[in-house]
Amino acid sequence: MKENKKLKKFGSLLVATSLLTGVLAGCGAGDSSSSGGSSSSGGSSGGGSSNGDTIKIGANLELSGNVASYGSSIGLGAELAVKEINDKGGIDGKKIELIKVDNKSENSEATAAAIKLITQDKVVAMLAPATSGNTVATVQIANDKKVPIVTGSGTAPNITVNEDGSVNEYAFRTCFIDPFQGIVAANFATNELQAKNVAIFADNASDYAKGLAKSFKETITKNGGKVVKEEAYVAKDADFRTQLTNIKGAKPDFIFIPGYYEEVGLIVKQAREMGIDVPLMGADGWDSPTLVELAGKKALNNTYITNHYSAEDPDQKIQDFVKAFKAANKDKAPDAFNALGYDSIYYIADAIERAGSTDGEAIKNALAKTENLSLVTGTFSVDEQHNPIKTATVLEFQDGKQVFNSKVNP
Repeated sequence: MKENKKLKKFGSLLVATSLLTGVLAGCGAGDSSSSGGSSSSGGSSGGGSSNGDTIKIGANLELSGNVASYGSSIGLGAELAVKEINDKGGIDGKKIELIKVDNKSENSEATAAAIKLITQDKVVAMLAPATSGNTVATVQIANDKKVPIVTGSGTAPNITVNEDGSVNEYAFRTCFIDPFQGIVAANFATNELQAKNVAIFADNASDYAKGLAKSFKETITKNGGKVVKEEAYVAKDADFRTQLTNIKGAKPDFIFIPGYYEEVGLIVKQAREMGIDVPLMGADGWDSPTLVELAGKKALNNTYITNHYSAEDPDQKIQDFVKAFKAANKDKAPDAFNALGYDSIYYIADAIERAGSTDGEAIKNALAKTENLSLVTGTFSVDEQHNPIKTATVLEFQDGKQVFNSKVNP
């Protein structure tokens, strides 16, 4: 899903390695923790082989900063999965040690965290960051060091596939990609809400939002709808009334707002205050309790999101997960990021077990060959571009609560 607002690519390990001094100075005990023990030390070479009694998996997550809600939620889900696997004997008798590092919701910090986890902690695989931009900042390092990364919510296509069509060998994800969410949202608007004249209000500095807007626009147009107004905002903006006035003047019967909860919450609040009462829809970037705090429960009525799962889905596997998560987290119902973090650990663990090895290349090959793996967010197989083929869920907000609406097959 997600990304920081400024996308940065690192073309070679040389560039990334230049940050190593800052990593070792800035990512000490205060930034790293382990769910199964203390962080390990190591030399300056690549990933580890886990020759001892543990298998080290890194977690490069947004635990502070502007999208800390995402990374923290993925971390909680991952911790539950690690505990369950370890309680059942681990992987081939070895326990998983989860080593978490805070990337502070910044691209450069995500790069630094990846270097630390690989060169110092000697992890054999990593949970990549929650946001697309932060994940992209770690891809070259993963490829060069041959340590697989799996993002639970980085939905931008260029995480796994480059502009020239080449696949990033060591990058994977458990979430669907941005274009799929845009297609689902457009089809839902057309088929379920009978939308004809729509507006798009997107973060123009975000590849995540721009990718969603593009696929939504293409699909809604193909469906016979008309985009009557397009407006843009910039991350950290707080007053959206000028753009909303322009949108209101175009008289849309539906507004698509791809973006993140920090801005979206204020957009929804201000839109409703201005008398804009048409259906509003976004994607998984809306999925945070903070959205409700910012927008208000009433303002969120008649709004929808595409997401990866619903805690209200009656599927037994989902309900077992919900029960276990609540028991471990003071009766808190798990959100989609909790579920994706949980699934990402099981995806990696399954690959390590099938590979029969903690060698990075062997794990990478097993991840790529995954078929019909049953996880909480759906049973999925991995396509040739390292994306999962799985279902999407549409959720509706009712008095501040996400309510299961429907499931959409790929």
